[in-house]
Amino acid sequence: KIMKKMNSIVTRQSGWVKSILLFCLFTILPSTASAQCGIENIAFKSGEELAYDLYFNWKFIWMKVGTAEMDTKMVKYEGKDAWKSYLITRGNDKIDKFFVMRDTLLSYCDTDLSPIYFRKGAHEGDRYYVDEIWYSYPHGNCQLNKHRIDADGEEHWKTSTYKSCIYDMMSIFLRA
Repeated sequence: KIMKKMNSIVTRQSGWVKSILLFCLFTILPSTASAQCGIENIAFKSGEELAYDLYFNWKFIWMKVGTAEMDTKMVKYEGKDAWKSYLITRGNDKIDKFFVMRDTLLSYCDTDLSPIYFRKGAHEGDRYYVDEIWYSYPHGNCQLNKHRIDADGEEHWKTSTYKSCIYDMMSIFLRA
C-alpha cells in the first residue's frame, strides 16, 4: 500500500523531487523493518507466580507426568531494571523410570520485555546440557551470542544477527 501511494506521488513530481522522495523512501523503510522488540507490559506485576501440572495425552488417556513452577519479578540486571523470570519443570517418579526431565529456565528482559539474557539447564533422559543466549541490538538488529555446554562438557560459541526480533522460551511467555 505504501509503495502504491509513493509510486503515485513520485509519478506526479518533477525529477529532483522524485529523487528526494525515493531517497527518503529507501532510507526510512529499512529502519521500520529492523528489530524493535519491546512492548508495553500490561499483563503481569512483579512477584507473580504460576504453578501447574504437566500431563501426557494419548488419545483419551491423560497421565500426570510432572509439575512446573514459574516466577517473575522486577530486579536489577547490570545496574538496570529488568524482569527476571524462571521456570522449573520436574517429572514425577512414575515418568522418571522411562525419561528423567529436570529443566531450569532463566530469563532477563528489559522493562519493555526485550530479551537480554536466557539460560536453560536441562537434565533430559541421561544427559545434561546448558544453553545460554546474550541479546544485544546493534544498528536496529537483534544479535545473539549463543553458548552451549553439551552433555560431554564440550563448549560451543556462535554469534548470529537477525533483522527481526528473536525470543527464547521464557521471553515469549512474558509477551504472551
